Amino acid sequence: MAERIGVYPGTFDPLTLGHADIIRRGAKLVDRLIIGVTTNASKSPMFSPVERMAMVEREVAALGIDNVEVVGFHSLLMRFAEKQRATVIVRGLRAVADFEYEYQMAGMNQQLNAGIETVFLMADVSLQPIASKLVKEIALFGGDIGRFVSPAVAADVLARVAVLGRLGDD
Repeated sequence: MAERIGVYPGTFDPLTLGHADIIRRGAKLVDRLIIGVTTNASKSPMFSPVERMAMVEREVAALGIDNVEVVGFHSLLMRFAEKQRATVIVRGLRAVADFEYEYQMAGMNQQLNAGIETVFLMADVSLQPIASKLVKEIALFGGDIGRFVSPAVAADVLARVAVLGRLGDD
């Protein structure tokens, strides 16, 4: 039987506990899970691609999962998945708004390559509200992000905020 390879793509800026949950669960579904760290022109990244890859690698190592690999890419997702010989795209869902966007993306991806299935995993209920964008915003305004990211990621974010400067007037 051929090795089942899955790709979990994202910007992971920063990697949240929700992402870690999807990685942990997605790794059980395939023989090898490739975390594809990419860029998104519509997002304002706090960390460079190299920094995000190092962050994801460190956090995956801390999870102790041995069938996960971190790879950077800057191309169409389906081209990346084909290059990795993936048969599955793993996507995490938090809310109805996520579903609508992901459903459309899955349909477009199926048009590009019908041989690669998209699998949706619902985030754990306690993690559903977490979004990287909100984590960054909370940190930039001096809020506590410790419930949303690992201690190491919180330290990374706080160090970056120290460089960028906090927002707000308090």
